[in-house]
This record gives sequence, structure tokens and C-alpha cells, in this order.
Amino acid sequence: MAVNRVCNLSYNWLPARPIHADSWQKAVTVLAAASRLPSGRPSRPTYSTRWMLDGGVIVAEVTSGDFCIAVYREDNVWEAEVLPIAMIEHLDSIIGALRQQPSIGGVIGLTAVGDDFFVITRVTGGHVSVFLSDLTASVDWPLARQALEYLDIAVPYDEDLDQVLPAGELSILADLGVDEMELCALSGDLDLFPDEVLSSLARRAGFGVAFDRALASVMGE
Repeated sequence: MAVNRVCNLSYNWLPARPIHADSWQKAVTVLAAASRLPSGRPSRPTYSTRWMLDGGVIVAEVTSGDFCIAVYREDNVWEAEVLPIAMIEHLDSIIGALRQQPSIGGVIGLTAVGDDFFVITRVTGGHVSVFLSDLTASVDWPLARQALEYLDIAVPYDEDLDQVLPAGELSILADLGVDEMELCALSGDLDLFPDEVLSSLARRAGFGVAFDRALASVMGE
């Protein structure tokens, strides 16, 4: 049975920790992960959106590159479908949408939020696997927080945390050729946007053509 874990940039494997009652109060002291925008690279267009979080309002910037793409195999051919953008607000909505896809071999959901992080969700029968590219994103983004709650993983207490920390089922794509270390290494590459990491993972997993076609429609290409 797969175990949800956290991997740091030196690739030490850490078991998930129970969430303490004051985890999220302490989490506000955790610094956000380093910017994914390389020097001189233009940022993407953004708009503001508001979510309720523990009774308070969080205003977050959402970029034009946000998306949720479902990938599945039909008649030995990989297919990809862009899901409604509203899906990125709720992990339960993503899981529910994946369960409705016409595939007996399981469905993989690839979700990018802002220029900050991504979530991979895989539904196979009654089993759901979740991988979060950066658990520190849970301080600012509801979807990242929902992913951690689903995984029963707490935000680290380290007050000077300034690195990307992938978490969840690290072997979520292992049967498709992407091992745990490769997944963590790509997730921690600050020179890549989330869509670029997901595109690279898709190529390694064998469904790059279908994913890139769907991504092009999202980006208006």
C-alpha cells in the first residue's frame, strides 16, 4: 500500500505527520517557497479571486495559465480533456470529475494553480492518490491546503522554510516510468512553471502528445 510522504530537496523521505490543532496558526509564520519566475522572465496575466479560509478571506492572484486536465487511456490511446476552471478551487470537485471520465484503467488529473504549484490526482477504481508539488503553498492556496488535509500531512513548523517541499504519494506515476526521485526533482525546479513541469512529466509518462494538445487549447495556442 502506498504511503504519503514528504520529500525535501536532499531527497530524504519523511513519513506524514498528524495534523495538530494549531498547525495552521503556526503555518502563517512559514515563508512562501522561492519564486518560480527566473530573472527577466515576464509574469503571466493575473486576476484576483477570494476564498474563505478558517473564517477569514484570502485574496489570491490566479493566472491565465491555471488549468485542470484529465488524462486517461481509451482503446490503448491516451486522451486528454480540459476540465472546467472552477475545478481548481476544490479537490473534491477534481476527484468527482475524474471519476466521471470514461476509462476503466483509471484517470489522472493534472492541475496547475498560479505560477506556484501543481497537484496530480489519480483515480483508479475506488482508490485515490494525491501528490502536491509544494506543501508550503497551503499557506496561501485553498487547493494546496485541501490536498494536505486529504493526505493528513501538516505544514512544517520551520519558521525559515524557503524551499519547495513536494508531498503525497510520490510513486503516483511510477508505473508509467516516473520514479519518486525524478518526480521530486522536477517539482523542485524553480526555473520551471507548473505547466512546464507537468508537460515534462506527461512526456516521461507516455501521454505527452495528448496532454500538450489539451494544454495548447488552454493557453489559446
